[in-house]
Amino acid sequence: MNRHILVVDDEASLRDLACTCLEDLGGWNTTAAASGQEALAKAESIPLDAILLDVSMPEMDGFQCYEQLKANPTTQSIPVVLLTAKVLPDDRTRFAQMEIAGVITKPFDPVSICDQLSELLHWT
Repeated sequence: MNRHILVVDDEASLRDLACTCLEDLGGWNTTAAASGQEALAKAESIPLDAILLDVSMPEMDGFQCYEQLKANPTTQSIPVVLLTAKVLPDDRTRFAQMEIAGVITKPFDPVSICDQLSELLHWT
């Protein structure tokens, strides 16, 4: 099945790398978004199987974006995997309280990111 993943990160090089890996290694379709606002607009207009969401972004961070995705009936059922460089003890508690599919830490391994996503999302 050809999956469609929204990759949200304010760093262009990281966003491009994630998209390339998911397309070339996973065989999935990707759409990129550079901000939380752009992600919300794209998530509403494109049928998605998952969202890979950076936590640390200017203006609207990943937590705020996630809350808005979950509050919108159109996007609330899309699984979200957080992408984060820093996982602090407070973050772990916060992640546990959220209905996220999982967390991938940055820098991620380009070769294994597809396997990590598949495992977190229970895609076989």
